[in-house]
Amino acid sequence: MENICSYFLKKQNLPGFAVKFKVNGEWKTLTWQEYIQKVEFVAGGLKKKGVNHGTHVAIMSGTRVEWSIADLAILGLGGVSIPIYPSNTTEEMTYILNNSETQFLFLEDGSQLDKWNKISSQCPNIKEVFIFTPHKEKNAATLSDLEKLGKQVVKDSPGLYAKSVSQIKLSDLASIHYTSGTTGVPKGVSLTHTQVTSEVVDVFSELGMISGDLTLTFLPFSHILGHVEYWGSIYLGYSIAFAESIDKIRDNLKEVSPTVLVAVPRIFEKIYNGVVSQAEINPTKKKIFNWACSVGAQVSKYKRSNKTIPLTLFLQYGIAQKLVFSKLHQGLGGKLKFCISGSAPLSQQIAEFFHAAGILILEGYGLTETTAAITLNRPHDYEFGTVGRALPNVQLKIASDGEVLVKSDKVMTEYYKNVEATKEVMQDGWFATGDIGELTDRGFLRLTDRKKDLIKTAGGKYIAPQKLENLLKLNKYISNVLIHGDQKKYVIALLTLNPDEVKRYAQNNNIAYENFAELTKKPEVQSLVRDAVANVNSGLASYETIKTFEILPNDFTVESGELTPSMKVKRKFCDKKYKEIIDSLYA
Repeated sequence: MENICSYFLKKQNLPGFAVKFKVNGEWKTLTWQEYIQKVEFVAGGLKKKGVNHGTHVAIMSGTRVEWSIADLAILGLGGVSIPIYPSNTTEEMTYILNNSETQFLFLEDGSQLDKWNKISSQCPNIKEVFIFTPHKEKNAATLSDLEKLGKQVVKDSPGLYAKSVSQIKLSDLASIHYTSGTTGVPKGVSLTHTQVTSEVVDVFSELGMISGDLTLTFLPFSHILGHVEYWGSIYLGYSIAFAESIDKIRDNLKEVSPTVLVAVPRIFEKIYNGVVSQAEINPTKKKIFNWACSVGAQVSKYKRSNKTIPLTLFLQYGIAQKLVFSKLHQGLGGKLKFCISGSAPLSQQIAEFFHAAGILILEGYGLTETTAAITLNRPHDYEFGTVGRALPNVQLKIASDGEVLVKSDKVMTEYYKNVEATKEVMQDGWFATGDIGELTDRGFLRLTDRKKDLIKTAGGKYIAPQKLENLLKLNKYISNVLIHGDQKKYVIALLTLNPDEVKRYAQNNNIAYENFAELTKKPEVQSLVRDAVANVNSGLASYETIKTFEILPNDFTVESGELTPSMKVKRKFCDKKYKEIIDSLYA
């Protein structure tokens, strides 16, 4: 195995472009040679500033090409890269910078610099701050300034970057990824070059991706899944296009036409609900859509069992593709080989729908502590409703209480400067994931829920809240859900609604309202949600059923604190924020 930057330098003469990104509304590209040169120059600039082997450098920015350039420059010098979510509060930012002993800091733009200026006096270790996007009113060195400085350094010391890369040991610390902090203070996950290389080599070899592939990246690189997606391109040599923003993903997909899409379940949920909504515009469309889904489901079963599709069904599927599914393919760019879903559980129903439409979603499973995936469904070896088989160099076992334990080179070395927390999750060389699961007869891992999230009712019954939440989110009118009921006599739900769909419903049914908060209280809307809850309850055991619910006036967001940057609900935060509403539902 080699370190990730060593693989990077070998892409010098690879044809095609390495990265694609928009500047002033126009797509620009960098060849691999240009990409490597920029990294070498920035590394030279950092070297001049005092970044050496073992220096800790943080990056606080959204996903953009400058992020990857800075990261590769840091790693190539033997430094330690510390990603910070741009949505982190000043308190979280202060803690991470001090806990990680960061000496240099990259920021995205003026707004992040403003955040830094509020806490700079509390972070004495920081020697210098750099900014990606220049701002005339902000006095800070930019990435371009580092690049210019580095040109002279590289001229005076040719081969500086390559020499530094060659001196990196696999046991050297590469990155400290801080957990998104769904509960308590974030913990720093220490990942060496061993963990990074083990992950990217195994994941992308098992997926069968090639250097000619292209992904549209939009996940935060501060999240381990996003970081591994970009590291994978460095290892394998596939191209990455950087989405403009989450809001522009739909347009960017059509412009870029990726061959592989890496996303979290929330993205697939929104696409699914959008397709269903369009199909229900009129009875004729709905009838054709349902027929196409029925045909697609039959074809999906033949594909999964590796059986030949009967000619009549094959011809029907061609018609279904032309009339219905082709629009979905075009909306995703038209060239997808498969999609990858991680970070949270994907509804089996959604995976089966996409497969029926001819789009394969491969679900994997892992944590920040395991450098992302430890299990994965492969393009020719998958089972919906599971998170796949173990990757090479991964041992799995199920503890007596159902918890998934793992032993692998992909497992972190420790929680940074936190011996007690490390001891809590390491058991005789096995890492305790905190997830409850089971292995199928074919060796696929099926997860139930997070161990700490399981609800135990007053009657002693255990309930997996994610199961109920995912079932409810299949309804096009429902956006987010929080299930509650620990130590209570029954289960309740807090729900947020999809504004576009609910407003469309109001328009079609002549429901007058002044604002969205008022609309959520309308009897007709309450009835919509009541029907959705009743539909989910009909397939549950009596102790699991949702007895009552409350519709919240605003959706959960990262900015308002209810969601992590990877779109997972912060349960303890929500329980505290909405305590009065929750208590009223049990009154």
